[in-house]
Amino acid sequence: MTLASGRAARPDLSGTPSLARYRSEFPVFRDTVYLNTCSLGPLGERSRRKVTEFLDTWEKRGASAWYDVWWEALADLRGRYARLVGARSTEIALAPSISVAVGTVAGAVDYRARPKVVVTALDFPTVAYQWLARRPQGVEVVVVESPDGVTVPVDAIARAVDDRTALVATSHVFFTTGAIQDLRAVADAAHARGARCLVDAYHSVGQIPVDVRAADVDFLVAGGLKWLLGGPGVVFLYVKEPLARTLEPTLAGWFGHRDQFAFDSRSLAWHEDARRFELGTPALAAIYAQLGGLEYIEEIGVPRIREASAALAEDLIARARDRGWRPRVAGSAAERSAIVTLPVADPHAAVRRLADAHIIADARPGHVRLSPFFYNAQDDHVAAIEQLALDH
Repeated sequence: MTLASGRAARPDLSGTPSLARYRSEFPVFRDTVYLNTCSLGPLGERSRRKVTEFLDTWEKRGASAWYDVWWEALADLRGRYARLVGARSTEIALAPSISVAVGTVAGAVDYRARPKVVVTALDFPTVAYQWLARRPQGVEVVVVESPDGVTVPVDAIARAVDDRTALVATSHVFFTTGAIQDLRAVADAAHARGARCLVDAYHSVGQIPVDVRAADVDFLVAGGLKWLLGGPGVVFLYVKEPLARTLEPTLAGWFGHRDQFAFDSRSLAWHEDARRFELGTPALAAIYAQLGGLEYIEEIGVPRIREASAALAEDLIARARDRGWRPRVAGSAAERSAIVTLPVADPHAAVRRLADAHIIADARPGHVRLSPFFYNAQDDHVAAIEQLALDH
């Protein structure tokens, strides 16, 4: 490991709202230290109850539930996602994964006059893949490098944008370092040259307040897998008005049709809102799991979650520095999210040894990644750091 000089000041958590009382609603904590929300949020009892509700309805009513209960559940989820990020429900489309959501946007962009797409070296690869796959059609992908491996200066992004740029596609929070980007600054850099801005907020929504209006982004994607505690299989795509009414996807499905039950194979009439970006029949078990997960987020409120999880992250960073690590994180607490990565020689082996000790973390290149959330406690950090220290 890389040694740090001196001991870090331990943050005072006494004034931070304690949300550890919710811990009992996540059964994984009965015999495990869970520090891996950034990979998969743990299953909460409310999500399990909602999935059971779906299964009971399926058992009793079968397809007849589509026309009232399940249709309403889809509308409910769009509305709740919208409120979470300051959007209107008509600006929200549901999708099964970030890849699908971003892919539908990539297929709707006109590259004839503007063939360039700007991404960064620290984004999750899904973002770049959508446009790298379109290089045979003339799309040019420009990758903005990070000077420190932690952040990407907005100025560097701005310099990469020109009058041939169709889109800047990047992250709100970088998945390997937890560094937070200034969304408004990125959007302004794109808009100054007539380009649009797409944000992958999978690693931020739920743990950090997001306001799409204040940020002025054109597209934003996030979903249930991580901080929204809904598990895999459901994400949302925000499309700003009037793009939600005017862009035409080239990837189409029957849920994107304005009159889908007309079953007309001779014409395609898009929804008049963001639902035109929806594709096939949603996975309802995932929808219900997400509705349960959102109960926690809404009940606590994202600002309180941010306060609690940020304090936990600072405590984890301080403890790691006390033991000699140099965590790969942004320079100030305001720029840091609840993602903390520690350099180790063999991350996968370290993660396996943590798992043997009933501590769940994840590996990223050259690092072990820990991601505390509102239900974690300082004792979790002590256990993880002490176990990792055994190898050094």
